[in-house]
This record gives sequence, structure tokens and C-alpha cells, in this order.
Amino acid sequence: MAVLLAIGTRKGLWLATGSDDRTSWDVTGPHHPMTDVYAVGIDTRRATPRLLAGITSEHFGPSVATSDDLGATWTEPDHAPISFPPDTGESLVRAWQLVPGPASEPDVVYAGTEPSALFRSTDGGRTYELVRGLWDHPHRAHWTPGGGGKAIHTVLPHPSEPGRITVAMSTGGVYRSEDGGESWQASNTGIKAVHVPDPYPEYGQCVHKLAQHPAEPDRLYAQVHHGVYRSDDAGATWQSIADGLPGDFGFPMVVHPHRPGVIYTFPLVADTMRFPPGGRCRVYRSEDAGKSWEALGTGLPDGYWAGVMRDAMCTDDFDPAGVYFGSRTGDVYASRDDGDSWQLVVAHLPDVLCVRAARV
Repeated sequence: MAVLLAIGTRKGLWLATGSDDRTSWDVTGPHHPMTDVYAVGIDTRRATPRLLAGITSEHFGPSVATSDDLGATWTEPDHAPISFPPDTGESLVRAWQLVPGPASEPDVVYAGTEPSALFRSTDGGRTYELVRGLWDHPHRAHWTPGGGGKAIHTVLPHPSEPGRITVAMSTGGVYRSEDGGESWQASNTGIKAVHVPDPYPEYGQCVHKLAQHPAEPDRLYAQVHHGVYRSDDAGATWQSIADGLPGDFGFPMVVHPHRPGVIYTFPLVADTMRFPPGGRCRVYRSEDAGKSWEALGTGLPDGYWAGVMRDAMCTDDFDPAGVYFGSRTGDVYASRDDGDSWQLVVAHLPDVLCVRAARV
């Protein structure tokens, strides 16, 4: 089976299909040209994977397009598939996250949006309803925009308990629900907030990304605005795992598909200097749940001053795993050996916002 790599950018979506050995790539695009594609989901719970693309047009506004033939054709509804009810007084800026639900709910898809809200679809991602429990949370009035906006950018449905959902937002932090979204609690104990007087508030942290492995769903990893953390109790408490990294600022956090203790991130110097330390393009991998880190750079360039955004890194589920990332200068790199070595898939795309991979 081949790998499909979906690459969302500021000027459309590109699709790269890898050969069986993942050494060569056929790239098509742009699909949905001149739209911002912040979110791509690949729903592999059906015979032919469904692609979901969160597209934002400066003229037509935000929408969600779907494809059931691997991008050959797309369906986009005439009405807005994600919209805020009139009583909220809000309008959708964009979808930041499109995530299929657990296998036991084959038609459920979640959307995290800007402004910060969670939506749920029960028809495979064609239409969505606002999850009122989170929207009506008393903390909502205090959530503020991060550098990229006020958005829920991470949605982690529990793989075997559909009632459990974890989300993260900038700026607001981590929130968990145990009852299908009816009620939510802030889950930020131990995560430091560097931009407020109280360094350990109940909520208000600028969490950049969460990751979770389905085999160990109660262990979570977080990349934060100056901080890298692990939770061993489903997000109730967090501990720093930043020691060994050249910097604790960054955006992505990715878990290996088969080895729950193996994680990847892409450190940057700082919030005010968003490029890799020394201009060395390096992915960092931990094989012991964050106790130690190693730089992975074989095939990656030096003199590289581009960042990697929160959703612009992912893995496939081959063994050894493919690891992929795209940069803000439009380069997309792939590894077919767990990150030990890298090759350039495509260069000179627009600013890469998200990357997703799946077998097809």
C-alpha cells in the first residue's frame, strides 16, 4: 500500500502519493487554490479514506470540503457546514482541526475552530453542531488570542471510551470532558504560563499542541509556549520533559505510531526568534517518553531559518514509521526509517500549515 500525504498551505492543498517503498513521490495540486488550508483530516474508518479539508477563502469565507476518491473530486456544500448559532453572536473564522472520532463511532468527526469552540459531526464530517458544554464554560470569557488567533487546535477523542475528549487551545490551555462534552474541566496543573503574573494558573496557558498514543491514551505529551511536558494521568498533572532539548519553544508534538514512548518535536530558539537554533534544521526524538532527546539531521540542511507549525508534522503507520514535516518556506521532508534519515519530498510550496499522512 502507498502513503498519501496531504499538505495544507496558505494557497491551497497539495497531495503527495508515495511509492510502496516511500522513496519517490507524485505530487498534485493546488487543490482549492488560493485558500488557507489550516486543517486536513484523513478518515481511514471507511473502505476508501475520506479527505476533509478546512478551507478559508478571502472571498467566500470558511468551509469544509470532502473527497471520497483521494482528491480526484471534492464536495463542498452550498451552506456553511460549521456555523455558530445566532445566540452566540460569533462567526467562524476557520477550522483549525478536523479529527475523526473513535472506531466505535464511525460517522463522528470533531472540528476545533477559531474562535475557540468544539463542533461535532455525526454524518462523516459534512455538517457540524456546536458542543455547548465547552462553549458555555465559565472560563470562556477569559480565553484570549495567542499569536495565531484564539483557537482550539488540538482535539483528542479517547480511542476506546467515546465520552472522553481532550482539547487544547491558544490561549486557554488543556480541557477534558468525561461525559461526551456535557461538562469540562481545566487540566493544566504543572504547565507554566510565561506571559501572566501567576506562572501556574488554573487556565490561560498557551498550549501549542498535544499528542496521544491510542495504546496508552492516559499518557499525553504537550509542546507549550516555552515548555515541553508529559502527563501520565490523562492530563490531570504535567511534568517538564524539556531537559536535553536546545530550546523549549516550538509548535509540533508527534507520537510514533507503534511505540508509545517515542515522540518527535521541532525546537525553535524562542517566541521572538522563531527559527531552529543555529539555523540547523533538526527534528528531535525521544525514545524514553521525554527523559532524553537526540537530534535527527541526516539529510536535513544547515543554514535553515524556517519554523515548523503545530500541525505541520505527522507520521504514517508503517513499520518502520514514516515521519513528515513541512516548513514555513514551503519545503516538505520525509523519513521512512523512524526519523533516522530524511529526503525532500517537494520544495517551494506556499507556507505549510498542516501535514497529514495515511495508507491508501
